[in-house]
Amino acid sequence: MKNQKTLKKRPRKENIETEIQNSCPDCNSTDFDYNQSRGEVICKHCGLIIDENVMDFGPEWRAFDHEQRNRRTRVGAPTTNTIHDYGLPTTIDWKNNNISSKNLPQWYRMRKWQKKIRVSGARERNLAFALTELDRKCSNLGLSRNIRESASLVYRKALDNNLIRGRTIQGVVAASIYISCRLCDLPRTLGEVANALNVTKKELGRVHRFLVRKLKIKLSPISPKSYIPRFACELKLSEKSQVKAIEIIEKSQSEGLTIGKGPNGVAAAALYIASQLLGERKSQRDVAEVAGVTEVTLRNRYKELCQNLNLGVTI
Repeated sequence: MKNQKTLKKRPRKENIETEIQNSCPDCNSTDFDYNQSRGEVICKHCGLIIDENVMDFGPEWRAFDHEQRNRRTRVGAPTTNTIHDYGLPTTIDWKNNNISSKNLPQWYRMRKWQKKIRVSGARERNLAFALTELDRKCSNLGLSRNIRESASLVYRKALDNNLIRGRTIQGVVAASIYISCRLCDLPRTLGEVANALNVTKKELGRVHRFLVRKLKIKLSPISPKSYIPRFACELKLSEKSQVKAIEIIEKSQSEGLTIGKGPNGVAAAALYIASQLLGERKSQRDVAEVAGVTEVTLRNRYKELCQNLNLGVTI
């Protein structure tokens, strides 16, 4: 006899606790609590974690009334801002297994028109091209999914407010990525983003300031401490050097020495001083290249910190 497939029903979310284990192995209690955010099943009596990393089969959205639940109920992958149609298209498969030869021309015409209708109008063409470019550039920079979503949302807002006209798509995409990095507290310098996206630093700065002003986005100032782990990793410095550099930056901030100075230049100078103090010597050229500043800027920040903080380093 041939083996027949047996389809198993998906477990209901509210019954996950009882299906994992019937009783607590420590106190034999059957009163469990399911923590959805952490994916853990916890005994309410003794606090023992019965199971962890439990898969949640429920939807990723929430509904607070019956009308909202009916409106959000759907199937398929979750919606995303990185695709111009939010990832909710319909496709006609190109396989013609059960289609007669008489109906083939009709199916070909349906596929062709569906492909054309999916991107219709100048706005959708602009959005489809820009979001594809944005996703590719984020991959080159190694940025996470939440930053791509945030950058796509910034670009959509700019397009809805007619801020794209008179500016290149590459420039607005680069500015959206830089703004999302700032919003998500992921330090990326203007030079890094400009080089990765093939735009000039001047254009990126101009478009970035324009979008922040028009969209009323509040960006907190970048702290030089946020650059320390990445710069130290690229320079192959120890954790002691990182801790020492952060101490130097904190002292300089308390003295007001970082006001009006570029955060990457201050971080580079603090790392250079820390490497000199701990015997992990790095050349000024190497530190300047990693930080994306000139050697003159590095020397100026280095001299200012040494003179005002009395760090015991000869200039």
